[in-house]
Amino acid sequence: MNSTKPKTGVFIGSLRKESFTKKIARELESLASGKFDFTEMEMGNLPIYNQDLDDEGKAPSEWIQFREKVQELDAVLFVTPEYNRSVPPLLKNAIDIASRPMGHNVWNGKPAAVIGVSPGALGGFGVVQQLRQMFTVLNIPTMQQPEAYIGNAAALLGEDGKIQNEKTRAFLASVMDAYLEWIKTLSSK
Repeated sequence: MNSTKPKTGVFIGSLRKESFTKKIARELESLASGKFDFTEMEMGNLPIYNQDLDDEGKAPSEWIQFREKVQELDAVLFVTPEYNRSVPPLLKNAIDIASRPMGHNVWNGKPAAVIGVSPGALGGFGVVQQLRQMFTVLNIPTMQQPEAYIGNAAALLGEDGKIQNEKTRAFLASVMDAYLEWIKTLSSK
């Protein structure tokens, strides 16, 4: 890992063009500019995971390329909405693909942070907790504090897609600073 700028994959759990989650993710990247080497990870092109394809040696090229890209990362940042109090299928599929086949989990040991985003008041609490539970079995050490649940996302963003509230901007900057310290702590072990 480059000690000053960890190569960090950003996994955005929404495909919508005008997604609040994408806008918040890009604001996080802007707030932490110069501290991380961010790469937004493409997940929309991934075929649905089917273990038979791995077992038969017929893994789609999109899976293989995705696994290789995740393998190269120093850290992972998940910024996601909540679908029906759960993980969006886009993100769940990507997590499954990169954790398989058994014994080839490319997420293993990568420091993570999870940020929930919602137009509602709860800020994606359910999805964050479900991802944390999933990450335990995948050995993805996840930053516990500060927790980040961004509720009422539509009201936070201006027409330019930027966060208008300075307290929210300061809070998110502190989350990214804590995440950088989390990565450094785990990398020094």
